[in-house]
Amino acid sequence: MQLRIDRRSAIAEGVVALDLRRPEGGALPSWAPGAHIDLRFNPSLVRPYSLCGDPADRSVWRLAVQLEPDGRGGSIHAHQLAEGDLVQVSGPRNNFALEPAPRYLFLAGGIGITPLLPMLAAASDWQLHYGGRTLPFRDELTARYGAQVTIHPGLLDLDRILDDLSPGTLVYCCGPSSLLDAVSARCPAEMLRLERFDPVPLAPSAERRFEVELVRTGVTVTVPPDRTILQMADEAGAPVSFSCREGTCGTCETPVLDGEVDHRDSLLTPAERAAHDTMFICVSRAAGARLVLDL
Repeated sequence: MQLRIDRRSAIAEGVVALDLRRPEGGALPSWAPGAHIDLRFNPSLVRPYSLCGDPADRSVWRLAVQLEPDGRGGSIHAHQLAEGDLVQVSGPRNNFALEPAPRYLFLAGGIGITPLLPMLAAASDWQLHYGGRTLPFRDELTARYGAQVTIHPGLLDLDRILDDLSPGTLVYCCGPSSLLDAVSARCPAEMLRLERFDPVPLAPSAERRFEVELVRTGVTVTVPPDRTILQMADEAGAPVSFSCREGTCGTCETPVLDGEVDHRDSLLTPAERAAHDTMFICVSRAAGARLVLDL
């Protein structure tokens, strides 16, 4: 859909908030805490951004974007948007949903606060530890939630924070890869939920040719070592959707009907990977000679 930048405001050094509305007015699709949308700056530049406003307000979607001059280009384009500009948008999608739990521990680094903001409003028993050099929404958070929020003007002291987690606690974490990796090394996997902005680095592996049957399309494609399932399915006319092409946004998730998957995404939990019933075809491959996909 095409939305209008209704309001643009600088909320911290290098961070802008963008409020998006329908040009003709009216309700936007519903969403839940943890959801993101894609901004489509051009056909080859599509970037996901977390929704950080109020899910109950269907008239507006709010984003906050940190400028990354040495990034992949999305934040530069986002910071060039002005009030009144129109932008192509798709979504929302949610790979970071707030699951029911008796209590929550939220950990945020810098702009990683954005997907957590709606979660704080929806949860009851929780604590937030928020660190980094740039801290958008800091004053708003401390004024609204008081002692539930601990601000760290730098790195989080994870050894202390994660020292004694109560049974039943779910830990939600978003921020730079260094923070997510450090939390993953200290927190039991069954208690941890992560949102990554960058893909997990993968160890080199031997690539090989394999076949993929696209059941609904009615064709079988051969995927060579230097191509992805997504590329081959798209060329075969399958109705594929994609955005990041690096296994972080979840747009290209596809059900697996048969075969084992060499998972290379940054989204699935160990249990979800072991089930081999879904995959992200932009990066993941076949673990064997053949896959059958509901595509």
